[in-house]
Amino acid sequence: MRPPLCTIYFLLLLLHVVFARPLFPLPSKTNEIEKRPLQTFRPYNIAHRGSNGEIPEETAAAYLRAIEEGADFIETDILASKDGALICFHDVTLDDTTDVASRKEFSNRRRTYEVEWFNVTGWFVVDFTLEELKTLKVKQRYPFRDQQYNGKFSIITFEEFISIALDASRTVGIYPEIKDPVFINKHVKWDDGKKFEDKFVDTLLKYGYRGQYMSENWLKQPLFIQSFAPTSLVHVSKLTDSPKIFLIDDISVRTQDTNQSYWEITSDDSLAYISNYVVGLGPWKDTVVPASKNYLIAPTDLVARAHAHNLQVHPYTYRNENQFLHLNFHQDPYAEYDFWINTMGVDGLFTDFTGSLHRYQELSSPHPKDETANSILVKIAQMISQYEGL
Repeated sequence: MRPPLCTIYFLLLLLHVVFARPLFPLPSKTNEIEKRPLQTFRPYNIAHRGSNGEIPEETAAAYLRAIEEGADFIETDILASKDGALICFHDVTLDDTTDVASRKEFSNRRRTYEVEWFNVTGWFVVDFTLEELKTLKVKQRYPFRDQQYNGKFSIITFEEFISIALDASRTVGIYPEIKDPVFINKHVKWDDGKKFEDKFVDTLLKYGYRGQYMSENWLKQPLFIQSFAPTSLVHVSKLTDSPKIFLIDDISVRTQDTNQSYWEITSDDSLAYISNYVVGLGPWKDTVVPASKNYLIAPTDLVARAHAHNLQVHPYTYRNENQFLHLNFHQDPYAEYDFWINTMGVDGLFTDFTGSLHRYQELSSPHPKDETANSILVKIAQMISQYEGL
């Protein structure tokens, strides 16, 4: 009988503590084994910070769970420590998802810095060494999600994250974000004079991530590089030909580097320019289809215009909880997936619940070789429902 998932994670944690070594050794195994390839016939299932609807975000356990649940890509945010180590962590402050506030030895580390045009106060990643960051324990961001894994896992490095993907039993892509590069470059300096973006790309190249979208090498080690900072994407385009995704926030928000609104930067002229550097957009889903009083209203033409410029669209973030589901979907995450995939025609989805998206896709659009009787019945039911409306 297979042991419960929580038992597996606990044993992994115990091994980490006992042997005082990285939970995931850096990739050294043979990458020569023939693995099941990445699926490319349907929209990508992008595990947003791992399967963080179940397990605290950006942890090894969350990424392992996402792979187990069928993720095509595991997504992460990359920041830098005081001593220049690249880590997987979303916020530039440690306050919301670690136990730093309870650690007396760090009580004098609170600072106020400008971050993306606003003053922010907290314990900042850039004021801690990697060794210090590794002593912190990660917790669930949202109080309405499962709290049983709080305090059980630590922050991981970019290299450890890569190891998780490369050591998977099938081909799993990675989707790292160059997070807050303006802030990081201001506060972290490397001895060789390189920038944050340079170190980021160096790490990818070190482990064999290179090649244009759908090239032979890309299919072996799939990768999308993402950022909200257009100048960072332009810079890394000079360093690697790997595909890049330009992230889009609410249209009123201004970019951290060019100080343009995302409304300006999604004009046709801007899309034509950015398409020289990126293969797609990663917009906040309410930018694509706005909402009023928690109901979706008329969609924008962003997906159609992006596709006209040969750009993919990978919106974020899909979450199963009622707090996040617009009322149009009647508390049904499958209905939301169906709308975005079949009505809006997106090419990938960032989800906190990898398993639910994978199950939906397996039912509605299974691989032709794996099509089951159940999935055929689902298709027949969908066809019938279309005729019932006539």
